Amino acid sequence: MSRACALLGTDAGAWIVGVVLATWARYEFDLTTGQLTRAVTLGGIAAVLHAGLVPVRRLRSGRHPVGSLHEVQHVAGTAIMIASILTVGLLPLAERPVPASTPLIGGALAVLFMLAARFAYRHRHDLAMRPDVHSATPVLLFGMGDAGQGLLRAMLGDPRGRYLPVGALDDDPEKRDLRIGGVRVLGGRHDVGAAVRRTGAGAVIFSVANADAALIRQIREATLETGAAFKVLPPVRDLVDHRITVTDVRDVQISDLLGRRQVVADLPLSGNSLTGLRILVTGAGGSIGSELCRQVMKADPGEVMMLDRDETALHSLQMSLAGRALLDGPELILADLRDDEGIRRIIRERRPDVIFHAAALKHLTLLQRHPGEAVKTNVWGTLSVLDACRDVAKFVNISTDKAANPISVLGYSKRITELLTAHAASRFPGTFLSVRFGNVLSSRGSVVTAFQRQIEAGNPLTVTHPDVTRYLMTVQEAVHLVLQATEIGRNGEALVLDMGEPVRIADLARQMADHATSSVPIVYTGLRAGEKLHEDLLGAGEIDTRPLHPLVSHVTVPTLDPMEVRGLDPYAEPTKVVEQLALLCAQPTPPVVNGPLGVPLQSR
Repeated sequence: MSRACALLGTDAGAWIVGVVLATWARYEFDLTTGQLTRAVTLGGIAAVLHAGLVPVRRLRSGRHPVGSLHEVQHVAGTAIMIASILTVGLLPLAERPVPASTPLIGGALAVLFMLAARFAYRHRHDLAMRPDVHSATPVLLFGMGDAGQGLLRAMLGDPRGRYLPVGALDDDPEKRDLRIGGVRVLGGRHDVGAAVRRTGAGAVIFSVANADAALIRQIREATLETGAAFKVLPPVRDLVDHRITVTDVRDVQISDLLGRRQVVADLPLSGNSLTGLRILVTGAGGSIGSELCRQVMKADPGEVMMLDRDETALHSLQMSLAGRALLDGPELILADLRDDEGIRRIIRERRPDVIFHAAALKHLTLLQRHPGEAVKTNVWGTLSVLDACRDVAKFVNISTDKAANPISVLGYSKRITELLTAHAASRFPGTFLSVRFGNVLSSRGSVVTAFQRQIEAGNPLTVTHPDVTRYLMTVQEAVHLVLQATEIGRNGEALVLDMGEPVRIADLARQMADHATSSVPIVYTGLRAGEKLHEDLLGAGEIDTRPLHPLVSHVTVPTLDPMEVRGLDPYAEPTKVVEQLALLCAQPTPPVVNGPLGVPLQSR
């Protein structure tokens, strides 16, 4: 209220001074006492009119921030109305107390004074909101697009912030020397070193939305050469749920430096396909399962059931989702896929509408040595879930690219889960499909996680072969594809995301070694049993068709009779188990298509 009164008093004074100056100029800077009195009186009348019109206009258009463009328009509009009223009142008079031009010129001067007062207030307020120069780290921002400018304003509006912008960089020549919030654009990508030395910046924050990894690496290297720290603003796709804030700034991650385009933003979701439904996630404590639970909860489902055999993983999951971990809610289900009767009872009693099946053993080399464990968990465990899904509307089986032309126990077992899922699609009324992933970055047991631990322990990075490549995707991409599958996936097929070009693991190791604080050697160990030099996304005979989205392939999957897998002997010699798994993958039954009255017809 005190600020409003101060502004109203300032406006009144601006009108009086403006009218007096306009009259003084009209009489060539020589006013008599009478002329001055009449000018002051007219200025007072204008001030009274202003005080009366401001509340009326505010009722119609509302209040605006002091010094904002909308307030400038409001002040100018009010002044024009008052000047027009005074001019119309003066024109009919034979003996005018002041020249007829005085209201117009005086009004323009009054607006100038009013805006000057507001801009002075706004400038003082903005300076008070800036971070403390003595405690905040001076930083340069690279990238002055929408994301960069949003971050800049967030920094300048946080008096307790840890970063103080002292300059900016952008490759757009149109932005050179541009000042935003008083912060000047000092150059482009080739001026990082000079700008750091000129401003004394302690860090460079990379704020280009969805930039390619080559540019990130270039700016990072140029920054580290100056001794400054390097930070990044996450891609816009990671910030869609909130405005950009200073807390979004983070250290660079290996996924930022990989050199592959992430496609999550190119796969739109309707966001309401799961609303109100009961969702069950198996393997909920794993990397994919836990992220699935987080993303599913954003869709406002009726219920989310999180199943895992690892009680510690469920504890961590509940802590991350709810900020507490009392383990007393019905949403947590402690169960093992190997407990056939227990799984059936859970699905029968909880009646999920949609099941995301993420539970599996996934370490390739370990499963090569213990193939019977893959049979009991990956194959029979999936079969237990499928057999209980007669009334489920949608079932999404999470597979792997190793299921395409498989040569490993992991690949065989996951390929069999695809075949069993396709068989369920031919028997049950719901939609049953699979989704194939590449290697998920930073998931538990992933190559990135292994490299990080080797670096932390001071050990060499172990790579199997200099030329080995893998398809890589982020956990967000993986989960996004699963959710996409629930919308566009068709019965009995497998969905495969176009993950771009495969990444050489040696290049990934070199990137992480360069990112380390000390020198890290790379050691080549040779391919292990069951490992491919290059992975396949599609198997032999599979046709790449993309009918619904240019980045998602739909692959028809043959069926496999569950009676075939029930005959597996997980306790046989490992080589014998591997042979049995390979044989099941090599001779699948052709897919079954339902005919007019639901009668299964053999496809041709």
